[in-house]
Amino acid sequence: MKTLASLLKNVSVKQLHGAADTTVSGITYDSREVVAGSMFFAVKGTRVDGHNYIDQVIEKGALAIVCETLPEKINGQVAYVVVADSSFALGAIASNWFNNPSEKLQLVGITGTNGKTTTVTLLFNLFRQLGYHTGLLSTILNRIDDEIIPSTHTTPDAIQLNALLDRMVQKGCSYCFMEVSSHAIVQNRVAGLHFAGGIFSNITHDHLDFHKTFDEYLKAKKRFFDELPTGAFALTNLDDRNGMVMLQNTRASKHTYSFQKVADFKGRIIEAPLDGLHLELDGNEIWCRLVGRFNGYNLMTVYAASVLLKQNPIEVLTILSNLQSVEGRFDYIKSPQGIIGIVDYAHTPDALQNVLETINQLRTGNEMLITVVGCGGDRDKTKRPVMARIAARMSDRVILTSDNPRSEVPEQIIAEMLSGVEKEFARNVQNITDRHDAIRIACAMARDNDVILVAGKGHEKYQDINGVKHHFDDKEILEKYLL
Repeated sequence: MKTLASLLKNVSVKQLHGAADTTVSGITYDSREVVAGSMFFAVKGTRVDGHNYIDQVIEKGALAIVCETLPEKINGQVAYVVVADSSFALGAIASNWFNNPSEKLQLVGITGTNGKTTTVTLLFNLFRQLGYHTGLLSTILNRIDDEIIPSTHTTPDAIQLNALLDRMVQKGCSYCFMEVSSHAIVQNRVAGLHFAGGIFSNITHDHLDFHKTFDEYLKAKKRFFDELPTGAFALTNLDDRNGMVMLQNTRASKHTYSFQKVADFKGRIIEAPLDGLHLELDGNEIWCRLVGRFNGYNLMTVYAASVLLKQNPIEVLTILSNLQSVEGRFDYIKSPQGIIGIVDYAHTPDALQNVLETINQLRTGNEMLITVVGCGGDRDKTKRPVMARIAARMSDRVILTSDNPRSEVPEQIIAEMLSGVEKEFARNVQNITDRHDAIRIACAMARDNDVILVAGKGHEKYQDINGVKHHFDDKEILEKYLL
């Protein structure tokens, strides 16, 4: 139970209609969850406007309403809090409801198109090995030390997020590393949180179904850094052409990392075979188990963030050399015939190109590279022909297949992908709608020492078809036909 006055701390209120000493028993933005004594947030979503449910939730016993416009009918027994943006107020009030847990942790957020999951997971594993109780908020799962909490979104809603952070505080966590998606930034899911640091990895073609333009997508990422507090650090990838954009208006201390330019944290890839990476980070050489140039950047990010969090550089490097890759990120198996099957989450043109470049750099030239890839339904359609074109140019054989079609017709998605394949590569491309069959046939095609890349789904253990999630595991199917 908390009073309205205590919940409105640091909340910009345009108008309060009712008693500030009103006591509420819980907070929610979902009208279905309202019970007697609740505070209800009338949030304007992409499909539903919470303002349409105000009368309904009052009938269910809601005592406080956070809204952007007052309803025509005012109930004298209810307190109305008028704000400019209900979703933003939800973040700040959720933080107050859970006694501002993010202020009791070293909370570090990473945003960018590629590398977020790997980076936060490596940071989590590193700080666990450094001896700290640590939390993780990622696409794959959420964790409080050894406790695993399933994840449904890249960034949970503000109430779930603060509840998780509060659990971390109660369990004695000192640090928490979290992915911060562009959707979450725009939808104010991280509003009200106190970050100790923010990290930018890179930005490429993705989520334009939501943001509409690349400029809006860029602005969403930048907003995260604009809102970092004084005393936090802002760490950016200097090798990304938009890296410095992130630092333009931030109040946080500014830091850079790079493999190509003069930066605060400088690295060099000495060697990159199929079984690891030989790196130089700030003048110290290490061998790491992760594969590929893109993982070189992930490791550099982890090292730089750890140093900014006042950890011993040599101890950090020692632990980094033993850390393993993240599930679904260049996750590979090897058959008795030497066929290598790789599962990777690459679902953007840039990520797919990075993985294919890595594989091609490691090939001797005698192996055939077979790529199985699809594109998700109800997502950015413009990347479909681009991804097919990249796959066709950089692979010996390509099988275009279904990913998570969601509400779309899989064959139509594949047709849109095929439109991007250039004529000279068309004969090496085929389409097999059924993803299981596509992987099976790729395995049948492969000869000794060939490489099969299954891209797009990575760690996901399901296929989303017309709103129903069916069990589907790319690696499981590869193992079935290769091992």
